[in-house]
Amino acid sequence: MANENEISALDIHQVMKHLPHRYPFLLVDKVTDYKVGEYLHAIKNITVNEPCFVGHFPHRPVMPGVLILEALAQATGILAFKTMDELPDENSLYYFVGIDNARFKKPVEPGDQVILKVNLLKRKRTMWKFEAEALVDGKVVCSADLMCSKQDIK
Repeated sequence: MANENEISALDIHQVMKHLPHRYPFLLVDKVTDYKVGEYLHAIKNITVNEPCFVGHFPHRPVMPGVLILEALAQATGILAFKTMDELPDENSLYYFVGIDNARFKKPVEPGDQVILKVNLLKRKRTMWKFEAEALVDGKVVCSADLMCSKQDIK
């Protein structure tokens, strides 16, 4: 648990310790700020050489909305693991189990830096509910309420 004098940021190496995802599906580049049990802010840098842009769309590359939601879900996973003071293991996974009120306001394109903001709304046993927003240049490009759950996979 971070104390008040500790810097609340995670570089890519620390992000990879808190998520089981790897290329091409690791969608959080850096955590810029978090408070255990409350919120997390992260960055996803969008580059033209990401695999999704080969087909979505070759003439006008646009980040698929489902990948923006996945990036937000990964940010919730990091916050949950930090809150539980745990790291992922081979016996369980943190699953994305629900999306409510998803809205897409503006396309995300190569060159954009997406700021991921997630706030923990409530937690009951293994079920977590978050309010999430993705922003580019200070403007909301996507918002949703996300539900996630840690489940055993033995």
